[in-house]
Amino acid sequence: MTTKSSAAAARATVHGYPRQGPARELKKAIEGYWKGRVGADTLRSTAAGLRRANWHELADAGIGEVPTGDFSFYDHVLDATVMVGAIPERHRSAVEADALDGYFAMARGTQDVAPLEMTKWFDTNYHYLVPELGPGTVFTADSTKQVAELKEALALGLQARPVLVGPVTYLLLAKPAPGVAADFEPLTLLDRLLPVYAEVLADLREAGAEWVQLDEPALAQDRTPAELNAAGRAYRDLGALTDRPKMLVASYFDRLGEALPVLAGAPVEGLALDFTERAAANLDALAAVGGLPGKRLVAGVVNGRNIWVDDLEKSLATLGTLLGLADRVDVAASCSLLHVPVDTALERDIEPQILRWLAFARQKTAEIATLARGLTQGTDTISAQLAANRADLASRTTSALTRDPAVRARTASVTAADARRAQPYAERAAAQRGSLGLPLLPTTTIGSFPQTAELRTARAGLRAGRIDAAAYEERVRAEIQEVIAFQEKAGLDVLVHGEPERNDMVQYFAEQLTGYLATHHGWVQSYGTRYVRPPILAGDISRPEPMTVRWTTYAQSLTGRPVKGMLTGPVTMLAWSFVRDDQPLADTARQVALALRDEVNDLEAAGTSVIQVDEPALRETLPLRAADHAAYLAWATESFRLTTSGVRPDTQVHTHMCYAEFGDIVRAIDDLDADVISLEAARSHMQVARELAAHGYPREAGPGVYDIHSPRVPGAGEAAALLRKGLEAIPAERLWVNPDCGLKTRGWPETRASLENLVAAARTVRGELSAS
Repeated sequence: MTTKSSAAAARATVHGYPRQGPARELKKAIEGYWKGRVGADTLRSTAAGLRRANWHELADAGIGEVPTGDFSFYDHVLDATVMVGAIPERHRSAVEADALDGYFAMARGTQDVAPLEMTKWFDTNYHYLVPELGPGTVFTADSTKQVAELKEALALGLQARPVLVGPVTYLLLAKPAPGVAADFEPLTLLDRLLPVYAEVLADLREAGAEWVQLDEPALAQDRTPAELNAAGRAYRDLGALTDRPKMLVASYFDRLGEALPVLAGAPVEGLALDFTERAAANLDALAAVGGLPGKRLVAGVVNGRNIWVDDLEKSLATLGTLLGLADRVDVAASCSLLHVPVDTALERDIEPQILRWLAFARQKTAEIATLARGLTQGTDTISAQLAANRADLASRTTSALTRDPAVRARTASVTAADARRAQPYAERAAAQRGSLGLPLLPTTTIGSFPQTAELRTARAGLRAGRIDAAAYEERVRAEIQEVIAFQEKAGLDVLVHGEPERNDMVQYFAEQLTGYLATHHGWVQSYGTRYVRPPILAGDISRPEPMTVRWTTYAQSLTGRPVKGMLTGPVTMLAWSFVRDDQPLADTARQVALALRDEVNDLEAAGTSVIQVDEPALRETLPLRAADHAAYLAWATESFRLTTSGVRPDTQVHTHMCYAEFGDIVRAIDDLDADVISLEAARSHMQVARELAAHGYPREAGPGVYDIHSPRVPGAGEAAALLRKGLEAIPAERLWVNPDCGLKTRGWPETRASLENLVAAARTVRGELSAS
């Protein structure tokens, strides 16, 4: 019989929980508010009800300390911007007039005012709104949201811990405001920001907080000595405050490296660290600095980013080792559970045995509570759970779903030549110019067009059995006809079919590939009210039959202009799925690439002359530590080339990336060997064009001139101004004109107006070039 731990009873906790509700109630309420169908009081009431439900669910599962402040109407970094009063000047009057409308204006923009830039939250698929700071930024504390949500939880009789974005991470995530010198470093504002955090901490203490969590995931990236010194100074100064709660500094997503001794030596009462596979080095590093004597350690042993059941015995072994390294060891997920769906119990169509391999947020909280009980009371008290866990792990290992000998044989036979096009770019470009006959500054879109109410109704009707497949396909054909007709009338040069048949750019393909599982309720927040259902990549991947050829060729039959074939690339298929963790990512990527290669070849054989393979996730999946970049980029770029290298020289291969920082992967973008790349650039004012030029990027590129994540319609003059800025970096013969991203989330009226302005801008700038 096992003995109980002699340490203080381990507490189960989490860093955060999914915000949307089991049926995406928050999304519906917010979008109803935007459309004027839901009042502000109703929206706030819905949000409060979801928070209460989450806290009760956590407490009932055995979570002894619930998080507060992690809930958000749009984004927790935007919430931090409001908390510290860093409202951009262009939004200040709107925020002062109505705080809620001003908040959403910062997130989405208005017709007259641009929103904050949006980019990826580290290497996840969540997007945050980038703070805009400058030498003149004045910070002022506004802890209204944080205090109110803490009081809500305390009023329910719960032990609660407010969670804040830490001051160092907040500044490291920020960028110079428009009009501020590009070399301005927001971290220089730290001494100005810390008193605001001190005020917020004092407010939370007064409201009843015993602990406050300050999230510093930016310290899991490579940091300069100056940045590490700033982190040390920040927590030395905050730690010296007398009017504050106990502080728990949290970091996750990777190993802390050089930042660990800085935080371990800071005068704070606790650390929350990631101990999952990608951050396993934290264990030895913590022992090397002598542990955390007299402090609390929140051990993130359950993976908060993936959906596979935890290996409970392995986690217990890690926790047992950690007991000797801190005064108190509590149990948690590695990061916020924001990154996983709510509950596997909502899934009715996944085989029950396979469903037992999966753990969404609700199941992960149960795992955390089980581990805390086993750590405190001994493993005999959780013997039934351990036995069931062993059986589930064994079932997955031995399942026929996970291994296909034919797929593995084909993957093993791949050679280096298979991942290289036979002709150099210059030869291909000449062949493509001859076959396509496109004008200077060719115009195109990224792929998707608005999904109309009629289309969504037809799709729902098909699922519910109200219409048959023939009626649904007739609706899809009508949508494609409308999209093609509009593009021809607007004057676009390279067309798309609009993707009306696709529910999601990853899920659509996953549902047609072997080895993937689809969910019905596995929603995860991407940004704001945009939720996605990442498919589950559970086994070996193959393509039983063509996936896109039918609709692409139908669209091409309606026009004499080229229609792009549209595919999602192998890296994005992995990054936007929950990926198997029982083999290297490189092996899985190669399997997906070979399946997509078959589709590319079939598109070409059917007469498609332009094929786009989207890789928006290439940058977001880049490891946080530079030491890990080369290995990742080697297999990531190889998998793209393996997908695209079987085509003729006159077939033009495009790729697309959006909403990430591209400067540190320009060499990898070059190594993709795509003929044309389109990139997000509107909100960043063509920054990526300058980065491509600085690298000497030799191929064609389309930095976006239309920000599709905002409902505002850019004027033709605005788009032309961006084009001229792009021409400062990219020669006209290699510059394309396109939006930032796909148009699925936009409405038809704004899409029509914006694309007509985009085409007008291209014609204006062409005229200027011909006259010069």
